[in-house]
Amino acid sequence: MTAHPVYLDHNATSPLRPAAAAAMRAVLDDVGNPSSVHAFGQRARRLVDGVRQQIADVLASSPLDVVFTSGGTEANNLVLLGAQAERLIVSAIEHDSVLGAARASGRPVDLVPVDREGRIDLDELERMLAARQERALVSIMFANNESGVVQPVAEVARRVSAAGALFHCDAVQALGRIPVMPALLDADFVTLSAHKIGGPAGVGALVVRGAHALAPLLHGGGQERFRRAGTQNVPGIAGFGAVIQDVLQSNDERTRLAAWRDHLEATLSAAGGVVIGAGAERLPNTSAIAMPGVKSETQVIALDIEGIAVSAGAACSSGKVTRSHVLEAMKVPDALAESTIRISLGWSTDQDDISRAIAAWMALRERTRSNRGRDAA
Repeated sequence: MTAHPVYLDHNATSPLRPAAAAAMRAVLDDVGNPSSVHAFGQRARRLVDGVRQQIADVLASSPLDVVFTSGGTEANNLVLLGAQAERLIVSAIEHDSVLGAARASGRPVDLVPVDREGRIDLDELERMLAARQERALVSIMFANNESGVVQPVAEVARRVSAAGALFHCDAVQALGRIPVMPALLDADFVTLSAHKIGGPAGVGALVVRGAHALAPLLHGGGQERFRRAGTQNVPGIAGFGAVIQDVLQSNDERTRLAAWRDHLEATLSAAGGVVIGAGAERLPNTSAIAMPGVKSETQVIALDIEGIAVSAGAACSSGKVTRSHVLEAMKVPDALAESTIRISLGWSTDQDDISRAIAAWMALRERTRSNRGRDAA
């Protein structure tokens, strides 16, 4: 009997939760543009506004602050390119959608360094804020997608506010995995995405607190209070709303994943694995772990042959593995960085998945040791 595939790449995207699939199917059987004034359109509008309220409730915000987007990348671009600021300050470990948008903005960009555990240097951030008089937009992610390291965003918000700057937080990886409030209470902009937590791909949100001006990326319609033109993705928004309900009640899930992640790391560490960022607070589902002497690509391919999906560093749109700017910023030695994979758990993970991943990793480790021993002989 063939073993079922093991999916341990939830930080890339998570399988669709049944509740999200059911909510989307119900909407796909319906019709209505939320901007239409007839009954069909107004029914769709009520659904969209209901999910808008759910997202606002999560962040103790107003539904008027919620801008639906096509995902986290668009939300990040919308704020990095559209917020009213003369300069940008971003961490060196941000997602490429933040770093790329910052570079494309044409504005001065300062990179906040991180320590060897992947935590941002708060003192350096404060120095950057004080160095110039122009208003800054600071973008610091809540939790890193590669290492899982959690940033002190409440303290970041305090320092940014004291300096009269704006604060944007990409909370895509944090939502549903750790509590995001009250840490984000004073953030001016917050990015969220559905598909990392078991919702559909192609839908996300930018929460814009207060009356901050935001130049739109898309023009030609008054949707989202003129901040994002285009007909809303009603089925996707319905699925987003369904998973928000699930993740708000997922304390047991987080506890279970943390225990399995800790067991996996303890076992692999005892066999020579090296956990990246082990000394910092991390997401309960994420492990960046190196197998010294064995390339990341080799590990990913070998595990894939065993039916186990993990990732190696950051993958670009072509699917090729690229050098991790996150590990580079953490000053992880090249040899170790080149042997690091990311194992990320999620709602569909079970204990058998963890056992099979451990067994496959250990078997690969033993094979490579044996091969090196034969080569040395």
